[in-house]
Amino acid sequence: MNGIESIASGPMWAGFIAFVLVMLALDLWVFGGNKAHKVSAREAGLWSLGWFSLALLFNAGLWWHLQGTVGPELAEQKSLEFLSGYLIEKALSVDNVFIFLLIFSAFQVKPEYQRRVLIYGVLGAIVMRAIMILAGAWVVSEFSWILYVFGAFLLYTGLRMLKAVDEEPDVKNNAVLKLARRMLPVSEADHGEKFIVWKDGKRYVTPLLLVLILIEATDVIFAVDSIPAIFAITNDPFIVFTSNLFAILGLRALYFLLADVASRFHLLKYGLAMVLCFIGAKMLLLPWFHVPVHISLTVVVTLITGSVVASLYSTRRPK
Repeated sequence: MNGIESIASGPMWAGFIAFVLVMLALDLWVFGGNKAHKVSAREAGLWSLGWFSLALLFNAGLWWHLQGTVGPELAEQKSLEFLSGYLIEKALSVDNVFIFLLIFSAFQVKPEYQRRVLIYGVLGAIVMRAIMILAGAWVVSEFSWILYVFGAFLLYTGLRMLKAVDEEPDVKNNAVLKLARRMLPVSEADHGEKFIVWKDGKRYVTPLLLVLILIEATDVIFAVDSIPAIFAITNDPFIVFTSNLFAILGLRALYFLLADVASRFHLLKYGLAMVLCFIGAKMLLLPWFHVPVHISLTVVVTLITGSVVASLYSTRRPK
């Protein structure tokens, strides 16, 4: 197979990118995304519900549009691929939440400043994910055997995650952070929500910028797992891109929704690890057996739901 094949036309790409830009602009300048304040569970819940609803509305619109352009069979397939990809990315993004909690805790970032860090983190993640997805789609289209490499990598990652599920990374000794400290002059004092300050005519970065750099580096690491996972569902770059972007756009709200109750979902990492193992095994079995999209969706939902229910049950308060 040569070239990148997509169900989307140029206007569909342009329309989705315009939608993302408009939503980011509204978040920053209309809904107060650039103002320091502590995000309540209610606010986070409303934003999470809003992003989830927008993803479902987009999927319904995609299905309706494709019905009239390519036929009902392909429309159903693509809408199911989007839903599966979105739920997989949404589930895997929960792991980001756990790491973000560790980073903010290690650097003692106040809750009212976390929102600003995360919104810039989302902006950077969108750019990096777009580059990685388009590059991945091209590689898959030119070298189809790379899917087996992705499968082996995901299976290995899932097994490693199962083994190290209770280990917490030492974020303060991260290699990216050490490199940033060597290359950038850092003012260690508390400068509120500022990323850069001037002292005696010299520019310094603040610890909050180091946190942002670490957040961006963390997303790149997670993208190495999540992007190959969605290629197990579809090779269509438009479906990969849109499902990934909707999950990223809702990540900040998901973080604040789970921040105070993350300890109750301690078994969720087992579910996420098993999802990676399942997707990796599915990709490795492609020459002999193709797992239908609806079966993949059922397995992923079952694993995630099961681990969430088990977590809540095991941490329930005694009567």
